[in-house]
Amino acid sequence: MADLYLSGDPVADDLLNANPFALLTGMLLDQQIPMEAAFSGPAKMADRLGGLDAQQVAQMDPEEFLDVFRQKPAVHRFPKSMAGRVQDLARSVVDDYDGDASGIWTAGNPDGAEVLARLKALPGFGEQKAKIFLALLGKQFGLEAAGWREAAGDYGRSDVAMSIADVTSPESLVAVREYKRQQKAQKR
Repeated sequence: MADLYLSGDPVADDLLNANPFALLTGMLLDQQIPMEAAFSGPAKMADRLGGLDAQQVAQMDPEEFLDVFRQKPAVHRFPKSMAGRVQDLARSVVDDYDGDASGIWTAGNPDGAEVLARLKALPGFGEQKAKIFLALLGKQFGLEAAGWREAAGDYGRSDVAMSIADVTSPESLVAVREYKRQQKAQKR
């Protein structure tokens, strides 16, 4: 198991390390909220549901699942839309990978390009999010898929601090935040 520092909370990071669906869900939640808040979301859900399983989430009544998101502290600042996205993701994992999220990057021994294509096919995962998650798998989870660095693009480089894939400590979190701040400043 990797020694993660994605959420800043050891209990939440342990869940991300042990549960591929939780890790995938954290990545899905990583939009319009701080990275560590997004990756803490799966632990909040697991606490409220008694565990976090794609099958369980996929089968839940949408209103009941929304209530899980709305409980204080909320899982995400946009509970309704994100609860729906997480359920869509869970259904995709159940339908396409028999409920095993790790199958996205392990089933059939895929290369990096195939893993990227599988990630991009998931609800809520566009090109950038898929590349970042692929880089996270390679950099922090030992993914050995041939060509994963190339498929992840700049996010796969070993000499960058660009995304959650590069966060391994409080210092690296600061470096990634600074990179993102600079990117926003350049767009203005």
